[in-house]
Amino acid sequence: MKHHIDPKIDCVFSEKERNYHAYQARQNYLRQQRSIQREMEEEREAKRQALLHEQAALQEKEIALQRENQAMREKEAAILEKEAAILEKEAAILEKKAAILEKEAALAEIEHLKAKFAGKEGDKTA
Repeated sequence: MKHHIDPKIDCVFSEKERNYHAYQARQNYLRQQRSIQREMEEEREAKRQALLHEQAALQEKEIALQRENQAMREKEAAILEKEAAILEKEAAILEKKAAILEKEAALAEIEHLKAKFAGKEGDKTA
């Protein structure tokens, strides 16, 4: 006895089978797409994190440079203050030297006048 398969049943079975394979293919495609999308998102996130890290490092360097510049300005200000103090001391020394020279000149003038006056006194007594 030979089994005969009804062509309608065979056609339906084949249709169901094709639909199942098409469904599986779509599911596989969607899984692959989700996987690709997930990888792209992970890569994007890794790049974003790297960029944030780089920006933070640059910001830290900028802050360090600003602090260094501030320290240099403070040192320059301290040097200028010291130079100003030195100039004031030098000016005071010059004033003292000038006062000493004036005193010496006045004393020399007094000695000169004393000698001159003593000479006139000697002329009057002689």
